[in-house]
Amino acid sequence: MAYNPRDYFFKKAKEENYAARSIFKLQEIDDRYKLFKTGNKVLDLGAAPGSWSQYAAGKVGPQGRVLGIDLQAIKITLPNALFVNADLRDLNLTVTFSESGIQPPFDLVLSDMAPKTTGIRITDQARSLELCQLALEVAEKFLKPKGHFVCKLFHSEDFETFRSALRARFGKVEVLRPKSTRKESKEIFFIGMQYRPVLLRKG
Repeated sequence: MAYNPRDYFFKKAKEENYAARSIFKLQEIDDRYKLFKTGNKVLDLGAAPGSWSQYAAGKVGPQGRVLGIDLQAIKITLPNALFVNADLRDLNLTVTFSESGIQPPFDLVLSDMAPKTTGIRITDQARSLELCQLALEVAEKFLKPKGHFVCKLFHSEDFETFRSALRARFGKVEVLRPKSTRKESKEIFFIGMQYRPVLLRKG
């Protein structure tokens, strides 16, 4: 089948007024693992164009908060979400949280970050892993005990290495390739549940 950027999920996202088709990936993950609860605080890394934040904001409700960060500007507005247009690697997150009024710890850290692809498979995979490692570093600092982590990775030989890193930090780790993922895509999603901070892991 030829690549079709305006496929079923693209059209469904438009019909339901979501910013992108990627909404359905997070929805499937949440349907399966029940990650979100009313009143949760969510950190959304690589948030543009905003569909994951839309989903998260709806799930956490008026008492919850969502903070999205991305290199690209996010044009949607949500009553319980704020967006920061910046490179995550350049931010002092402690200052960012203070300025946003959304203070850690977070109940969920989400990362749909992806590198600008070069077409060189090994390069793209390596850059994807770097972003996953960055997201995990953020989660280790700002995720509350028993919180959850979702991260996108371009599948590579580093799959087991990263899964092992997650298993050392979370009580349960799952891997999912959502049904809405395009057939030609190499992306997979790691779901780390029941975060165990280092002090708890030592015990």
